Amino acid sequence: MSLFADQGRDALRSAYREAWRKWRERLPLQPLEAQIADVIAEHPEYQPLLQADDALLQDFPARAGSDNPFLHMGLHLALREQLATERPIGISAIRSRLAARLASGHAAEHRMIEVLAGVLWQAQRDGHAADDAVYLERLRKL
Repeated sequence: MSLFADQGRDALRSAYREAWRKWRERLPLQPLEAQIADVIAEHPEYQPLLQADDALLQDFPARAGSDNPFLHMGLHLALREQLATERPIGISAIRSRLAARLASGHAAEHRMIEVLAGVLWQAQRDGHAADDAVYLERLRKL
């Protein structure tokens, strides 16, 4: 299952909903669905949204200051992919150090995805690819 490539907002949100439904019903999950369900399980505040009939219709405009749960969970997935592939090199050590200091891997991820979001936003604003060196330097400062 290709979750991120060539899919629009509704298809992505449907994938989150379906993974969560299958997890709740104890149905077999594809590997990516299992990763999605793991992230959702760590965010009980988002679970009612994923079970609501209008979950695919809601907007979460940044200017309103509301958290976009789909973006948040997607950043967790992106970070976990970086950690699994050790790209950029050194990211796993940063996460380990931060998790030990915060006594929580999930708390470490939250701090790290804030940095990831900022680096991605800046790259998009400036019209270039994200800079791994800048990203790692910001992560090391956590």
